[in-house]
Amino acid sequence: MKDKLITVNSLSGGKTSSYIAANYPADYNVFALVRTNDKSCLFPDKKLRQIVSDKIGTEFIGTLEDDMIIHTMLDLEQYIGSKIDWLAADAFEDIIAKKGNYIPNKVSRYCTTELKIRPIQKYWLDNFNEGVEMRIGFRANEQNRAKSMISKLNIDGFTEDKMIVGSKNNRNIWKLKAWRKPTFPLITDGIFKDTITEYWRDKSVRFAELNNCTGCFWRNPLLLKKMYDKHTNKLDWFAEQEVKCKGTWRSDIAYYDIKKAFSQIELSFDDFDECDSGYCGY
Repeated sequence: MKDKLITVNSLSGGKTSSYIAANYPADYNVFALVRTNDKSCLFPDKKLRQIVSDKIGTEFIGTLEDDMIIHTMLDLEQYIGSKIDWLAADAFEDIIAKKGNYIPNKVSRYCTTELKIRPIQKYWLDNFNEGVEMRIGFRANEQNRAKSMISKLNIDGFTEDKMIVGSKNNRNIWKLKAWRKPTFPLITDGIFKDTITEYWRDKSVRFAELNNCTGCFWRNPLLLKKMYDKHTNKLDWFAEQEVKCKGTWRSDIAYYDIKKAFSQIELSFDDFDECDSGYCGY
């Protein structure tokens, strides 16, 4: 292990991780995009679709995140003046199919692992295969989240995970790898949400009102209804997976029922905190 570790900023497309990219330059910046092959979610700009396809190395049809995230990451790359490496797993529906048409939920939350963590691990294996320092976007009021992550580290302070390192006789070969040492610069420097919000107020980077998957099952049903009104095609994708797979994202309400519910309630995105907003937890 080198005395000075390679630094990596793991970006989500939100203001917090983007703040880290802008204020804590790293050797590498990585972003994992959640994508779908469903043409009802087609990203409308053909030129940008091709740019994203070139970046991820496979055809890009659409994302189940807010389309604004494409603009965010392209804007951010220009703003920080450093390359962002775009990653992508298989399309979400293909991952569900590989899991035996079992939809992820709060008990079996494999979506974060498969859509975000696995692509970054593969990127790490392909490019480094030795421990790196990875900045994590926990803010100063999120020390409990940092402590939870720290409690799972090995004795040297690294995350250890089983990764696919090859294959033999059509079977994956797995190996335990100590791959990242998480650091929390915003906690160290006492950076809260208000500082981050103010920082981006006059900058040339566009952000979605909420990042992460539009139909994330961690979100409050009332918020999912608001997302349904704004991103009907994407939330219909989530609802159709329930029908196709004969399962549910949530135990309390089906997504097509969310579409029909709460029509008398007027809400703003500001009515919800981040735990209601699909806070990914990665």
